[in-house]
Amino acid sequence: MSNVVVLDNGGGLMKAGMGGERDPSCVVPNCTARPPSSKKWLLADQLLSPAEDLTSATLRRPFDRGYLINPDLQSTLWAHLFTNLLKITPSSTSLLLTEPLFNLPSIQRSIDEIIFEEFNFKALFVADSPSLVHLYEASRRPYGLVSKAQCSLVVDCGFSFTHTAPVFQNFTLNYGVKRLDLGGKALTNYLKELVSYRSVNVMDESFIMDDVKEKLCFVSLDVPRDLQIARKHGKDNVLRCTYVLPDGVTYTKGYLKDPDESKRYFTLDDEVPSSHRGENDYMERQDPTDKNQDRRTVDLTKNEFCLTNERFLVPEMIFRPADLGMNQAGLAECIVRSVNSCHPHLHPVLYER
Repeated sequence: MSNVVVLDNGGGLMKAGMGGERDPSCVVPNCTARPPSSKKWLLADQLLSPAEDLTSATLRRPFDRGYLINPDLQSTLWAHLFTNLLKITPSSTSLLLTEPLFNLPSIQRSIDEIIFEEFNFKALFVADSPSLVHLYEASRRPYGLVSKAQCSLVVDCGFSFTHTAPVFQNFTLNYGVKRLDLGGKALTNYLKELVSYRSVNVMDESFIMDDVKEKLCFVSLDVPRDLQIARKHGKDNVLRCTYVLPDGVTYTKGYLKDPDESKRYFTLDDEVPSSHRGENDYMERQDPTDKNQDRRTVDLTKNEFCLTNERFLVPEMIFRPADLGMNQAGLAECIVRSVNSCHPHLHPVLYER
């Protein structure tokens, strides 16, 4: 077995495994949580246990806004990861660790102290995510464009922010990196607000809404068309999905009421009404009994809510942060600015990949 541990230490998840393996051995939350009914803080993989009810749980994260702010908590999480999950001996193991772009020197020193003084690792190599992604893609396709040109543009959508980073010969060009202060956490919070306003108060349910976002949300290729579809009623609305919240007795995790329901949109034919048709055109063609049928499908014995246009409007905020009141460029503009910051000779290759 390899004596190199690879750790992608993100603000939301820790992905760890042994060097040479295709997939990480464990993917666990990079946080601790305490359920209201317990005085014990749960760590990493314990949060994924089906027996744990994390409804309204209190969260503590070592990262805030993309940077490490609580080294002691991070050390505790790493100790659990290395000892109980990976089951390694740090003194005879080397560590490959990822860090955020433009990481502060004080944070780097704290990490070095934890790695060498607390865990006593044999060696440490720290790299940023874009350069590792470029290296992986170049090695996976040795005759591809990335490998031949040794140049690529990496879009890193993380927990707290999104980066567009040009990479040249396995080195990230820092002067071309553009940052968007919008990531998975902000999208989850936006989904919480939408669901709380329209259906059920879920402002304290971070784990549940993360699950909803990951299972149901997607990026729309035609927003006006999908908005028209979301206005339909009954079976014609292929975007409509129902999510059942945990009750703490029968089941402790939320789940999709009908898993096949969430896949109906992706089987939609291209032959759908064009986006220029008005809302009234659809409303006139609806059967009045469809609304009653919708109401009958809701099980009043369960606490559940339905999603329609939220499924694609939430991820759309990455492209339109101004809709959230953020005075920042969207992802498409960040990519253009990032490419234009590089040498003109690199522009064709960066736009290609």
